Amino acid sequence: MPAASGLDPVALPPALQHLALRGVQRRYRARAMLIEEGEEGGSIYIVLSGRLRVFLSDSRGREITLGLHGPGEYVGEMSLDGGPRSASVQAVEPTVCAVVTRETMLQHIADHPDFALALIVRLIRRARLATESARSMALLDVYARLKRLLEERSEPSLDGTRRIAERLTHQAIASEIGCSREMVSRLLKDLEQGGYVSVTQRQLALLRELPARW
Repeated sequence: MPAASGLDPVALPPALQHLALRGVQRRYRARAMLIEEGEEGGSIYIVLSGRLRVFLSDSRGREITLGLHGPGEYVGEMSLDGGPRSASVQAVEPTVCAVVTRETMLQHIADHPDFALALIVRLIRRARLATESARSMALLDVYARLKRLLEERSEPSLDGTRRIAERLTHQAIASEIGCSREMVSRLLKDLEQGGYVSVTQRQLALLRELPARW
């Protein structure tokens, strides 16, 4: 198996360094599809640079984002059981991955038993996140889900506000919290008019503490 070249896998967490070196480096343009839900495939994608979005969609084209994964993370490990892909994966921006086959992954686990533990811990963490997401969808209203996303993504600024570094579109937010783009647009407009948030070139800032309910 050719080793991934170009970007240095040594910059990855130690558990992934050797595995990335056993893969093949590939580049993907923004919005390129790496994996489609339901298809057969066994490759694992280790992110060296850029960012991937894991999502589900229905027959009407509605999408819900399950997670965003950047450098040092990987996707596709659910295919180790030989079943079809459980979700789709798309590049959010130009992305470079070390692509590792299922056979290589299994051999790596056999050669490095400690990696198997790291994989189990990762799968448990994802299961917990999935449970929390399901609880949020079932028990929280749309505003509460939006509030949580904005508060989790924002970081304190010197001017006393909290800012979200990434430029989130209304559609991207809607996909993450499981509602329509129109609902997100309406809520953000109301919050902006109420002096709670500001939006400049799609960059959000929280000007003061968001209300518990809306």
